[in-house]
Amino acid sequence: MPTVLVTDHTFDPLDIEQRVLEPVGVEVLGHQCKSVEALLPLVGDVDAVITQFSPLKAEVIAAMKNARVIVRYGIGVDNVDLETARARGIPVCNVPDYCIDEVADHTLAFILAATRQVVPNTLQIRNGKWGLVPSLDQMQTLRDQTVGIIGFGRIGREVAARLVPFKSRRLVYDAFVPADTIRAAGCEPVTLDELLKQSDIVTLHCPSTPQTKKLLNTDSLARMKRGAIVVNLARGDLIDTAALVAALQSGQIAVAALDVCDPEPIPADSPLRSLPNVIAASHIASASPKAVRTLRETAARIAAMALRGEALPNIVNGVRP
Repeated sequence: MPTVLVTDHTFDPLDIEQRVLEPVGVEVLGHQCKSVEALLPLVGDVDAVITQFSPLKAEVIAAMKNARVIVRYGIGVDNVDLETARARGIPVCNVPDYCIDEVADHTLAFILAATRQVVPNTLQIRNGKWGLVPSLDQMQTLRDQTVGIIGFGRIGREVAARLVPFKSRRLVYDAFVPADTIRAAGCEPVTLDELLKQSDIVTLHCPSTPQTKKLLNTDSLARMKRGAIVVNLARGDLIDTAALVAALQSGQIAVAALDVCDPEPIPADSPLRSLPNVIAASHIASASPKAVRTLRETAARIAAMALRGEALPNIVNGVRP
């Protein structure tokens, strides 16, 4: 019987995957592997791999003798060594469209929470106090803000669309999207430097690649407006965490709203857990019952398609079986 290894998962049980795969004669093997060492003894003979956050490094993929596909629960594939998978002829697929509305909604929630100081004022009341916190100049009207969107894929475009009723000026930087496409959405195409210098709010919606890792660092944060807001619901390593902490402590960045961070979970002693100008969530922006169900069903179906020798959707490493 063919086997599909689920390397790790944040949902139990694996009933959805089993419901898709077992009727077509595929056994589902569920594990919670957090290290290369845990993965190596498991991947050798399986016919397909579904992964969430497990580190599928070169040595792990090299140990796969029978795998016909690697499927990522989610959009980003930065935990998978794409080059090694390509060299081995193993297609890597993602699920790029299961949570677009959820993440776009969460981005707007973060932006509004930051500009309207929702969290500090909630905590003020919870602590038995009354009155406006912090100072009046931190209460911003979104209509008066320039929002810089880095990355204009599915989620970036939905964020831009959701900002239309708020009448914000919207700047977009995406090296791979034509300027006319950005203008057609009512946004202004700009360089990264122009976006950083002009934006009151910078929201990240690009993938983690060698070119985008630590995109926001000591230098780029210093080029932003003093008192700007940073929002990140994409990947934690797009931001140099130490540089962000320093910018938050100095006031260069007024608020950071983070659903992702580098590392994750945020360490217990990290200032990001205690700074009053940080809004944080534990990588949950994609979550809704509908989105999670769609994600799991799609990942399982792609694995089944690979085992049946069918053409695969959403291949991200160029391997066509």
